[in-house]
Amino acid sequence: MSEDSIRLYRTHLHACGYFRDRQASNHVLDPESPRLASVYAQALAQGFRRAGDVLYRTACPGCHACVPYRIPVWQFVPKRSQKRVLARNADVQVRWRKAELTDEHLALYQRYLGQRHRGGGMDGAGAEDFSRFLLSAWASTWFMEMRLAERLIGCAVTDLCADAASAVYTYFDPDLSARSLGTLAILKQIAHCRINALAHLYLGFWIQGHPKMDYKRQFAPGQQYLGQHWQPID
Repeated sequence: MSEDSIRLYRTHLHACGYFRDRQASNHVLDPESPRLASVYAQALAQGFRRAGDVLYRTACPGCHACVPYRIPVWQFVPKRSQKRVLARNADVQVRWRKAELTDEHLALYQRYLGQRHRGGGMDGAGAEDFSRFLLSAWASTWFMEMRLAERLIGCAVTDLCADAASAVYTYFDPDLSARSLGTLAILKQIAHCRINALAHLYLGFWIQGHPKMDYKRQFAPGQQYLGQHWQPID
């Protein structure tokens, strides 16, 4: 992606969503550009992430804790614990559908945020918040639904590109924590990538040691984006 193909902006400093004592800033590709869809795959390969119609990557002064993370799906080997998750959820049906706001999805999203992220600023989200955060006017966004006897118990919001997929966000029934639906969602996304000959699954940012972000290291071997290059993580 050449420097003159699309404008790159830097946001003002704002409160960090992961560390209360830090401030954050992002690099953002011009959200008004009609070329966002065509550069999306390249942007993912350069450490960018999608939220709504915005493509961004962190550019925080003095902090480099957020590291883009991806899984080379053909090298992935599930751990014993992950195989047990698959076995435990053999009764879960996985369906792919184009992303759209529905009452069913909104209700599950609100339940998930209300219990898993209470007081984090996202709980209390309404239909407009759902659409603004998860959906996009230009991305090829899909819902990977997880259903139990037709009941929606989880959803992995996934962007599909020509050679990769991006795990945008996952929400699930907070009362079914024993099923490890977050882990199941990633395993099923990896399987979908393999079926469709996609090389990588992007998991967004990894923060070493962070209680909400370090789980991504469980999906190995993984790669981190450092110094404008993807490197394997030991």
